[in-house]
Amino acid sequence: MNPVVLRRLFLCTLCLLAACDQPPPPEPLRPVLTSVLGATADSVEATYSGEVRSRYETPLGFRISGKIAARLVDAGARVRAGDVLARLDPADTALSAAAASAQLELAEAEVRRYRELRGKNFVSQAALEAKETAFKATRAQADLARNQSAYTVLRAEQAGVVELVAAEIGQVVAAGQTVMRLARTDTLEVAVAIPEARVPELRRLEAAEVRLWADAQARYPAVLRELSPMADPATRTYAARVAIVKPDARVLLGMTATVRFFRDQGGGAADAALSVPLTAIFQLAGKPALWIVGADETVTLRPVVVASYGETSAVLASGVRAGERIVIAGVHKLTAGERIRVVDQAAAPAATPGK
Repeated sequence: MNPVVLRRLFLCTLCLLAACDQPPPPEPLRPVLTSVLGATADSVEATYSGEVRSRYETPLGFRISGKIAARLVDAGARVRAGDVLARLDPADTALSAAAASAQLELAEAEVRRYRELRGKNFVSQAALEAKETAFKATRAQADLARNQSAYTVLRAEQAGVVELVAAEIGQVVAAGQTVMRLARTDTLEVAVAIPEARVPELRRLEAAEVRLWADAQARYPAVLRELSPMADPATRTYAARVAIVKPDARVLLGMTATVRFFRDQGGGAADAALSVPLTAIFQLAGKPALWIVGADETVTLRPVVVASYGETSAVLASGVRAGERIVIAGVHKLTAGERIRVVDQAAAPAATPGK
C-alpha cells in the first residue's frame, strides 16, 4: 500500500482515539422561574374575573306608544344630558292636541256664558259649578295632550354612553318599552360572581385591586361596593360590584378585568402570612411541598403546611421563611439536588396578552 495513504490512515486513527478520550460537553442548565418569598402588609386572599360595567345603566323608553320616525344615535355614541336620541311620529299626538284645544275653547266659552247667566240669576249655582268643573277637566285634558306631544322626543337624562339600541326606525313601540340603554362613564365598576362558600370571608376583606386583561400594567385600587344578599338560582353564586377608584381612559365598558381581594395584616411584616402561587406547590406523598433554591442554585424539596387555598394562590402556615427563593413553575420536572439556572420572576419579561 502507498506509504502516503498509510500515513494518513494512521493520523486519522490517532485523531479518533484522541476525540474518544475527551469528556462530553456538560449539559446546559435548565432555566427555572423562581421567586423570593416575602411577607407584606397585604396578602392576596381571593381573585375573581369579571366585567367592567357602569353603576348606573338606565333603560330609556318613550312615555307613550307610537311609531319611531327617527333614531339619531348609534350604540357606542357619547351623549350629553338633554341630547335628542330618537323621535316618534308626531301625527297622532298633534291631532290629539288639536282636539283637546278645541274642547278647551268650547268649555271656556260655556263657563263664561254661565257666569253671566248666574250674575243675572238665570241659572242656579249648582249649574255654574258643574260647568266650572267641566272646564277644569277639559283644561287638564288639554295640558295632558300638550305634554304627550313633547313625549314624542326621547332625550338623554344624563351624560353617558349608549350601550344598547333595542329599536329601529319604523318599529311600533309601547309606552315604557326599552328603546336604548344609557350607561354613565364616571361610575365604573367590575361585576363579579362570588361562590357561596367564599361569601363570609369576603365580607371581612377591606382592600381590593382591579387589573385589566387588555393591559397588564393597568392596576387600580377598588372597594367592594355591593354584595347581593341572595344567590342566583341558576349559578348559585352571589353577585358583587367592586367600584374602581379613579379609573382612567384605559378602562372601557365591557372589558374583562381581574379583581384581587386583600386581607389586611394589622400585625406588621413579622406576623404576616406568606402566600405562594398554586403552581409552586408540589405533592410529596400526598402532602404539599416546595422546591427551595439554595445558594449554589441547587433545589431541594421541603414539606410545608398550607393554611388556606385561594383561587390562584395558597397561604402557608409553616415550613418556609421570608427571603427564601422557591420555584414557582415547572415543579414536576425537577429532581432533588439538581442545579438550575435561576430566572427571577420580577426580572422576567411580562407575557404579551393574546400570545
